[in-house]
Amino acid sequence: MSDNDRDPSRAPGQESVWRFPRPAVAEASERWIRIEHRGVLVADTRRAVRTLETSHPPSWYLPPDDLSPGLLRRSERRSFCEWKGYAVYWHLTIGAEVLRDVAWSYPEPTPAFAVLRDHVAFYAGPLDTCTVDGEQVVPQPGGFYGGWITSDLVGPFKGIPGSMGW
Repeated sequence: MSDNDRDPSRAPGQESVWRFPRPAVAEASERWIRIEHRGVLVADTRRAVRTLETSHPPSWYLPPDDLSPGLLRRSERRSFCEWKGYAVYWHLTIGAEVLRDVAWSYPEPTPAFAVLRDHVAFYAGPLDTCTVDGEQVVPQPGGFYGGWITSDLVGPFKGIPGSMGW
């Protein structure tokens, strides 16, 4: 029996976020990730790391060498993830515009997430263009979460109303 037979809501080639693991994992990806804002290239890579966790669309962590230099400024904001450790946040400055706390990273991730060290993830919502393999993403609902939804994913996704206890 194929995966699609067990999960009739999925079309061929789609991943269900309900098949993603818990606890979360990080995996290298060669998919093309590109971010632009106000006509300025922010990031362009085929060396991203995506994190996968049950009920969440992936968050994409981009290597620092594939970010346009001089656009990020460290924020005072911090948060804690039970899997990855302590995160720091970044402001993105393009001309006179400052997008506050639009990105985050793990300078000292837990051993299981060492691959994320110094990689930067972005909230898609405030940015003009965030794409995976040329497809514009939809931000994960809920404001706090940073997942990127593409047409190859099936939810429902954590962050929608009523999902707090998932």
